[in-house]
Amino acid sequence: MIIGIISDTHDDMFQIKKVVDIFNSKGVSHVIHAGDLVSPFTFEILGDLNSQFIGIFGNNDGDRLLLKQKSKGNIYIQPHTVTVNGKKAVVVHEPDMVNALADSGHFDLVIYGHTHTPDIRKVKDTLVINPGKAARLHKGKTTLAFLNTENMEAEIIEF
Repeated sequence: MIIGIISDTHDDMFQIKKVVDIFNSKGVSHVIHAGDLVSPFTFEILGDLNSQFIGIFGNNDGDRLLLKQKSKGNIYIQPHTVTVNGKKAVVVHEPDMVNALADSGHFDLVIYGHTHTPDIRKVKDTLVINPGKAARLHKGKTTLAFLNTENMEAEIIEF
C-alpha cells in the first residue's frame, strides 16, 4: 500500500492542485498532511483526493473549526496517532519531540513537518519522515513523500 505524505501547503492552491493530481495518478490509499494547511478553502482542491485524508493542525493554521468541518473531521490536534496497513504512526508538526517519539519504540513511523526540509531516516526500528514543504514560499524545493507500507521504504519527490 502506498501512502502520500505532505506538509506545509500554506494555501498555495497551485501546488495543492499538483499534489492532488500526483497522489491521484499514483493511486495512493491515504494522504497524511503534517500541518500548516492554513485556510479552510484549501479543501476546495484537497476534496478532489481519491484517497482517505488525515491531517493535523500546524502552527499557522487559522480557522480551526472551519478547517475541521471542511476536512470532514479529519484534521486533528497533535500528536495524532493513526494505524495504516497495520503500521502505527504518530503525526506531529514541530520537530521538538520527533527523536523521542521515534526512540520510544511505540511507533513504526513518525511523520513531521514545519522545517520545510525533507528528512527520511531510521531511529532504531522507527522510520522518520518529513516530506518537506509543498508550498512555493521561501527558498528551497517543493517536495512530497511516498511511503510503501509493505516494505516501509519511503522516497522524497520534487515537483
